[in-house]
Amino acid sequence: NMAEEGLLAGVVAEVPFVDVLNTMCDKTLPLTPPEWPEWGNPLESAAAYDGIQAYAPYEQLSPRAYPHVLATAGLADPRVTYWEPAKWIARLRRLRTDKGLSLLKTNMDAGHAGKAGRFDQLEELATSMAFALMV
Repeated sequence: NMAEEGLLAGVVAEVPFVDVLNTMCDKTLPLTPPEWPEWGNPLESAAAYDGIQAYAPYEQLSPRAYPHVLATAGLADPRVTYWEPAKWIARLRRLRTDKGLSLLKTNMDAGHAGKAGRFDQLEELATSMAFALMV
């Protein structure tokens, strides 16, 4: 979000942690409370809330041109929930002022590290590489 316009042709965001503020405010997520000592608890501290909001990628999106983006997610990911990249891409599509690509690939059979099989991992790598070569 802070890169100069035109600096990047494209971005491959593999399971990006982009909705930091909402995730850190959701105490029902199993990995959130243990992270509060490091990130701060935005539910109890205005300073922690403001600090996270100041850099959280979802909150920093604004109307402007962006590089082409491919974001990936895993349906069974307990670390970065699948709706984070989906929500980020939806907002990016709505706000971007150019005709660039805002793509989301959600793997319905994988978690945070993608599919486990060797050939499945190569398929995921091929998707990212094809996107990078295309842009």
